[in-house]
Amino acid sequence: MISVTKKTLQDLEFNTILETIAAYCNTELGYEKALAIEPFKHKTELLANLKQTSEYLASFSNNNAIPNHGFETITNELKFLSIEESFLEAQSFKKIAHLAETAITLIKYFKKFEDYYLELNKKSSEIAIEKQINIAIDNVFDKYGEIKNNASPDLVFIRQNIQVVRGKINQSFSIALSQYNSAGYLDDIKETIVDNKRVLAVLAMHRKKVKGSVMGSSKTGSIVYIEPEATLRYSRELADLLQDEREEIVRILKRLTNEIRPFKETLTEYQEFLSDIDVIAAKGKYANKINALLPNITNVKRLYFRDAFHPILWLTNKAKNEVIYPQTIELQNDNRIIVISGPNAGGKSITLKTIGLLQLMLQSGILIPVHERSETFLFDRILTDIGDNQSIENHLSTYSYRLKNMNYFLKKCNDKTLFLIDEFGTGSDPELGGALAETFLEEFYAREAFGIITTHYTNLKILANELPFATNANMLFDEKSLEPMYKLHLGQAGSSFTFEVAQKNGIPYGLINRAKKKIEKSKVRFDQTIATLQKERSKLEKTSQNLKEEESKAREESQKMEQINAKIQEKLERYQELYDANQRLIYLGQKLDDISEKYFNNKDKKTLIGDFLKMVEIENSKRKKITKKEKIAKEKVEKEVIAEVQVKVEEIREKKKQEKEKKKVIEAAKPKVILKVGDRVRMIDGKAIGTIDKIEKTKAVVNYGIFTSKVSLDQLEYIQPV
Repeated sequence: MISVTKKTLQDLEFNTILETIAAYCNTELGYEKALAIEPFKHKTELLANLKQTSEYLASFSNNNAIPNHGFETITNELKFLSIEESFLEAQSFKKIAHLAETAITLIKYFKKFEDYYLELNKKSSEIAIEKQINIAIDNVFDKYGEIKNNASPDLVFIRQNIQVVRGKINQSFSIALSQYNSAGYLDDIKETIVDNKRVLAVLAMHRKKVKGSVMGSSKTGSIVYIEPEATLRYSRELADLLQDEREEIVRILKRLTNEIRPFKETLTEYQEFLSDIDVIAAKGKYANKINALLPNITNVKRLYFRDAFHPILWLTNKAKNEVIYPQTIELQNDNRIIVISGPNAGGKSITLKTIGLLQLMLQSGILIPVHERSETFLFDRILTDIGDNQSIENHLSTYSYRLKNMNYFLKKCNDKTLFLIDEFGTGSDPELGGALAETFLEEFYAREAFGIITTHYTNLKILANELPFATNANMLFDEKSLEPMYKLHLGQAGSSFTFEVAQKNGIPYGLINRAKKKIEKSKVRFDQTIATLQKERSKLEKTSQNLKEEESKAREESQKMEQINAKIQEKLERYQELYDANQRLIYLGQKLDDISEKYFNNKDKKTLIGDFLKMVEIENSKRKKITKKEKIAKEKVEKEVIAEVQVKVEEIREKKKQEKEKKKVIEAAKPKVILKVGDRVRMIDGKAIGTIDKIEKTKAVVNYGIFTSKVSLDQLEYIQPV
């Protein structure tokens, strides 16, 4: 069971998170529930809720989109159902029918795709499906929400009479209209509607010539609106019939209300279920917006948030197109308290709030923006002391209020507590306040609580260095510009850079030296040492980054050089081939030149032809030798490949034959299951599992979630439910 005070919720701005989530809700009830989210008391409920949200988040990226869960609140209708003899209006039944239909659709959907939505199906399977609610309402109302004519025998008779009387009214009115119009008593508009009745537009000068009931006049008084005497009798009859219709509708609504009344608890469950789904959906949409996920929740006492983002800052900076820096932090038994120091505006408080808010969100069933390899365990209590806590109502100073808060910490702190304290020890004399803060820290340490504190006090930095299971940390700063780098570094305290920041902001160097002389030299040296170490750390960070960049560049250059070498090698090989071809042509040219010179000297054609043929035969013999060698080698390889393939084919055939015989034996031994609608099945020799939606003679329609397929029943095998 977790205990969190209102002050902690306020310190960590938890309400801002809830307001953002509530804005994603579709229903009024869901909106109210989202604003009322608080940490779960029981671990099993929390884990179930986190998994439900994670499943809903996954629905955005798979092909099984969850159906709409929107509904109109029926809280007032449920109150009326609790009152005997009361009845609901037609609009209320429309809301109830939609609510029941939506709830049943979702329950069936989660059941159908329980492989995807295991936890959501567990939640929905606890609710009964009552089809009688919609059957009763559908018997009375049509699809437009109007009461059907056949809702009762009396209503059928009344509405038939109404149609007859309306026909008589129209007929008698048309006769009167024709009569008085031909007599010239009517205005150009002839007729109009007054009080939902057709009336004649009679010129004022002829009003006494037209028999009937005066229903009004125009603004100028030039036209008088008269209902003809012929239609008056039928109008009174219509009014009586309409009254009878209203009374019959009330009797029908009372009867229907009595039919629905026994299902009041079921309707209450439906509304609670849908409003819960609305909140889960809103949390899923919020998680999708901030790239959140469900980290591993372990029983081992370890908090490890890798690449953690502050969700409020994430959305704010994203809207402004500004950079947000993630933090990685770890707390465990052998490193359970971290003391963060360093100058203001470096990100100490944001780091502190990020860890506290993410842990609080997670224990309230909300996914968090961290790396997937992050993990944490569940704390029993989260205690915070952040910001200016001056209490105007209780007339307490900041320091008095903080002491009161520390007293509460001492009462509640144990080995399953996470405490977060910003600017620990401030508000009093640095010497005395620091000593008291040191004592508090020792007490928290002795109780094996987990915690993160930020401070400027040197004695707390020294204590964190001396305690075996505590550690110092600092927010890195650029050693030259003194600009924050928003990166947490564990293992070393941070300097406040008091004098350096003062010098940067234009304070005269002489005044800074006078200030240094007014404090103990050991403190100045200690702060200077820390500042130097931080500067060295910053330099190392930059050097490391530069080395990584240079290494990356060297790797790229190496790849380029390898590509260039490969191209050069390829060119050299081509040049060698070209050179060899040219040398051969030169050799042939020389031989030809020798033969030509010989013929020039002796003019012997027979010798010329003989020498030339000899040269050609020598060249052809070379070609034949090469071709024959290549042919022999090729034939040898082909024979070896063919022989090897034949052996492999025989092996595969034999293996398949054995498998078929084995399957036949297994299938013969298996009892034949008669498949029915709703069974989980898969194709014989297949892997995909689906559900039977419909059976048509010897074939079944199988739903695989993404698509459906029509398959012969003989080709399907039954899969036992998990």
